[in-house]
Amino acid sequence: MVSTYRVAVLGARGVGKSAIVRQFLYNEFSEVCVPTTARRLYLPAVVMNGHVHDLQILDFPPISAFPVNTLQEWADACCRGLRSVHAYILVYDICCFDSFEYVKTIRQQILETRVIGTSETPIIIVGNKRDLQRGRVIPRWNVSHLVRKTWKCGYVECSAKYNWHILLLFSELLKSVGCARCKHVHAALRFQGALRRNRCAIM
Repeated sequence: MVSTYRVAVLGARGVGKSAIVRQFLYNEFSEVCVPTTARRLYLPAVVMNGHVHDLQILDFPPISAFPVNTLQEWADACCRGLRSVHAYILVYDICCFDSFEYVKTIRQQILETRVIGTSETPIIIVGNKRDLQRGRVIPRWNVSHLVRKTWKCGYVECSAKYNWHILLLFSELLKSVGCARCKHVHAALRFQGALRRNRCAIM
């Protein structure tokens, strides 16, 4: 049995959304920042503890507001599919306070408009650019406490540049959508020979 999960990656401009996704899929990082101007779809397959899951990762450009209904969602090509995902990854730059405020706003808008069944849609907050720790604008403990205790969301800090905690992020993501039994991750990816490289593993 193969499970399919749709995941949206959101965040302000320049926080490293695409860099995180590309590091996970291709094990690569570029110092050149190319702004995301249109929605991008990635289709990796992930094996967790013997279970195969197909991921549909939607990398969105910065949006001005979360669509409040399906009509608004499909009226804007950049937002299509945003309301029907199983989980959200909200990325901010730990060196940019405004990017955290953006995540805070989008999260609130998601909660006000999105419900799956009787529970809220899983949301993981991601603090990227941990390699620039000295430029941090909000203490880690403050953010972690707010996100985990008050928002009741998952929280991961990572570095797309150095591939630090990238696999942990996607492990936490799959746990949040119902794979709590899975403790080990092996990402079997269909892109650019990544499967043959057998590079993605958490032990």
